[in-house]
This record gives sequence, C-alpha cells and structure tokens, in this order.
Amino acid sequence: MNEPFHALVIDKQADEVSLQLRQVTLQDLPEGEVLIRTEYSSVNYKDSLASIADGNIVTTYPFIPGIDLAGVVVTSSDVRFQPGDEVIATSYGIGVSHFGGYSEYARIPAEWIVPLPEGLTVREAMIIGTAGFTAALSVQRLEDNGITPGKGKLLVTGATGGVGSFAISILSSLGYEVEASTGKAAEHDYLRNLGAAAIISREELSAGKSKTLGKKRWAAAVDSVGGDTLAAVLSQLHYGGSAAASGLTAGTKLSTTVFPFILRGVNLLGIDSVDCPMETRLKTWNRLAADFKPARLERFVQQEVALHQLPDVLPILLRGEARGRILVRVQQPN
Repeated sequence: MNEPFHALVIDKQADEVSLQLRQVTLQDLPEGEVLIRTEYSSVNYKDSLASIADGNIVTTYPFIPGIDLAGVVVTSSDVRFQPGDEVIATSYGIGVSHFGGYSEYARIPAEWIVPLPEGLTVREAMIIGTAGFTAALSVQRLEDNGITPGKGKLLVTGATGGVGSFAISILSSLGYEVEASTGKAAEHDYLRNLGAAAIISREELSAGKSKTLGKKRWAAAVDSVGGDTLAAVLSQLHYGGSAAASGLTAGTKLSTTVFPFILRGVNLLGIDSVDCPMETRLKTWNRLAADFKPARLERFVQQEVALHQLPDVLPILLRGEARGRILVRVQQPN
C-alpha cells in the first residue's frame, strides 16, 4: 500500500502551532508491528492540550495526535494479531510521543493493542475511549478497596465530562447511590438521565474545603478534577472512604492536610490509564463490554466529527464546554 492517506498533522514554528489535514504515507508512520486501518477515534483533554503551544503534551513536530483509536488490522508481524482483527489502541505513547489516532492508518506496537472484546463495536469502543476506560479503572479500584453499594453514597466530580459521565452510569447500574458535582446548571437533566440521584453545585462542594475535616458525606468518590475540588472531597469522606483521582482540570496542586488520612483512614487512589498493566487493561475492557457497559451509549456522544473538523472542535474541552464524548469518524469519504 503506497497510496497517500489523510491525517491531522500538528506543527509548530517558534511559538505558533498549526493544525492541518494533510496527506501522508506509510513511510511517514513510526515503527510498530501492527498496521491498523483506523475507523474511529475520540477527543480527550490531553488531545486538546496537544493542539496548543503551551500544552506540554507533544515535544516533537510535525506530529499526528489522538490518544485513542479503534479499527481493523491490515498487516501484522506479531502472531497475536491477524489481518481483519478488530482492535483498540489507547494510552502508552499514543498521541503523545507516538503518532496517534487522527490518521486513517496507524502503526502501533503489538504490546499496546487490545483485541476488541465481544459485545463491543469499534464505534462503541471509541465512544467509551480513554475516558470510559479511566472511569472503569476508578470503579475497579474502589471495589478493590472495599467500597460496595451498602457503604453509602458516592460522589462523582467533573460529572459532565467523559470520565464523570461514564462513572455515573457505571456506578448507578451497579446499584450505587450517586451524587454528581457540576458547575453547569443546564446539564442537570443529562446527569439525572445517566443515573445521578442528586446534583451538587461546584460552590456547595468547594465550601467543604474551608474546614480541616468536614461533615462525613460520601463513602467514596470518583474525581476527575483535582485541585481544590479534590481537597474538598477528601475532607468530607466517611471513615475508611476512598477517592479515585484521575484528573487535573482544576489544577495540579493539592492543598490539604494529613487529617483525613490519619483521623479517618481515608484513601487517595491514583488512577493511571497510560501505563496500567495489560492484564488490568484486558480485564477492564472486558468488563466495559459486559457488566460495565452503559446502556444507550449514543447518549454520551455530544457530537460526531470528521478529521477536518478537529481544529475547530479541540478547543471545546479547554473551554470547559464538553459534555460526555466527542467521537471522531476517521475514514474520509472517497
């Protein structure tokens, strides 16, 4: 296959970043054992950061971003994958140091690839993507730390984002009473439809940070926000409660005290979707195709876009205007 194909290429000259749909060839792709015809990708916060000059995601230019992709194997030198296999590739260096999913073809190392689980289509896998995968990892970590529906209410912060939306859906389907925190008053119906039993304003939640230890409100939390929001959550967890933390949209600094940890035995669980072991990755994707699979996945899709629309769409997450997921249809019409 020597014909050129389309990819979204980010380039940087001095302090200026450009995003353009270009024609590239297989010779432009990095090394990897498996060549994939990319069917779908998605938009994540890290992808939006990669598109700006000071995003601190991409270091080498020109570059093809996109931390998620799903598609069909074209060729493979690894016996684990055969032409025609449907696969998922997320995390590791994809879209950060290794050309990513905003390309009609991607060459990916075999050890980074997950076979598409039975019960999912490649489109559904990218509606879920890294956001849904991170939410599922968070739920599993809470389960591993003894959190069950009988322990009490759970809080989900950043509730309208990808991680938050999927966390609400997964937890509510498992029988948890979920409260959702958001600063978007117009999205309350969306959150209730996902399974949120109650909605807490961002201001109400943050008020808990003013106390070293606040009122015990939640048995556990899934936090994709970080910063002062996470500090407020930690101060209001039950004895032995856990917070699964995966985000930083409110900042990277955590201003708290040791009291939640030494007086209430609270657990702060770091959730890493990038380098988690393949055994965990396979388990999580299989659960996302089975007991974790949200009903009516289409309701998570804020919009579906083509590659050429991404320069206008990527800033949406940076402006805090995303709800659920933005799906990317990668193959271009002939």
